[in-house]
Amino acid sequence: MRRKSLSFRLLVTEGFVLVIFFTFVAIILEQGFRHSAEQALKDRLQVQVYALLSAAKLNESGELVMPPLLPEPRFETPGSGLYGFIRLAKKDTVWRTQSAIGLEELVPPNELSAGISEFVVVKHDRYAVHSDVILKSSNGIEREFIFTVTEDARFVSTQIEHLRDLLRIWLLAIGVTLVIIQFVLLRWSLKPLRDIVTDLEEVDQGHKTLLDGIYATELAGLASNLNAFIVHERAQLDRYRNNLADLAHSLKTPLAILRGCVESFSDNKETVQEQISRMNQIVEYQLQKAAAKAELKAIKTIDICKVIMKIKSSLDKVYIDKGLNFELSIPEQHLIYCEEGDLYEIIGNLMDNACKWCHHSVKVTINLNQRKNRRNYALLLQIEDDGPGIPVGKFNDILKRGIRADENIHGHGIGVTVVHEIISLLGGTLEGGTSAQLGGMRWSVYLP
Repeated sequence: MRRKSLSFRLLVTEGFVLVIFFTFVAIILEQGFRHSAEQALKDRLQVQVYALLSAAKLNESGELVMPPLLPEPRFETPGSGLYGFIRLAKKDTVWRTQSAIGLEELVPPNELSAGISEFVVVKHDRYAVHSDVILKSSNGIEREFIFTVTEDARFVSTQIEHLRDLLRIWLLAIGVTLVIIQFVLLRWSLKPLRDIVTDLEEVDQGHKTLLDGIYATELAGLASNLNAFIVHERAQLDRYRNNLADLAHSLKTPLAILRGCVESFSDNKETVQEQISRMNQIVEYQLQKAAAKAELKAIKTIDICKVIMKIKSSLDKVYIDKGLNFELSIPEQHLIYCEEGDLYEIIGNLMDNACKWCHHSVKVTINLNQRKNRRNYALLLQIEDDGPGIPVGKFNDILKRGIRADENIHGHGIGVTVVHEIISLLGGTLEGGTSAQLGGMRWSVYLP
């Protein structure tokens, strides 16, 4: 397991918490057990005090008389750990058990009074019960004595050590078991994260296109956002590739014009200069479009009629061998909101295709304020030719990049696709059909 992994960090954290928890548990259990053991010892010592009291007698002269043998045999064995003392109140000891011979006597508390018993711990190695009582002889003589029974702490310490040994064994076993259980639970809980990582590696290696697994509810949003990011990045890559292809395609017409003018450069100097400027505009436009977001914003007005006339003039030079007959049915001027580069792409590609496929005639028409599919459009641009048109079933195909209606005709197969993409981004509609007047292809461009 890697040290920087979530599993390792969580396991170490939980192990640390378990150590602290079990430490507190051990301390609390030990203190509780010690208190219980001391309470049991206190009760037992109190019983021994009562045993001494029952054996003690006062003679007629008021002297303490104890029997030679006591019920508790440990009192008779030196060093047994159980010791008994009897002393006159506020005076010296008058009697001690055989086990207490040579043992330092214990001084009872000063605040002890008749009828009171007190349990004390002596230097943490002995426990004692002091009981203040008044004995009365048969002839009425009374004496106040303090009965003391003490026992070594071995009884309590032995039990506490035994408890500590048990706690160490059981708490360690429980701790290891809990750590193992936590490890298994962590592996199971973090499996959805590992699944996402595995799927991301599959996506990175190209084996998958998206994160398509069934993930935990908490990770569904993450997976969705990652899929959106992947789709966005792929779309960006496709856009850059398409824009490079668009750039190459957009430069095709100006290069063809320059190629036609190179033989007589002095006579076509103005045309050459115009096409060089146009190529520079195309490069700048395509670079701006590559860096732009998907949505294009038309913020400037441009005269569509002027653009048509410029494109017609250029195409007359490109297709001079065909002797084209252009029929223009357009107003003298009409301003629309559109980027100049977009408009050149739309009209230039469609008119270039019309010139390429026609026999001799091309017609360009502009109709204003048109309605289509219950929607109002600012204008309808129609470009028609007298060529063979597009075969049935081919219309949807030519809207795909790299597909041409006739593979024998030279071209890149992206012109109409570019037009369709731009018109869609502008909120317009592109329709293809057969020209009723010329019999060839008719392109209808609806612009808002």
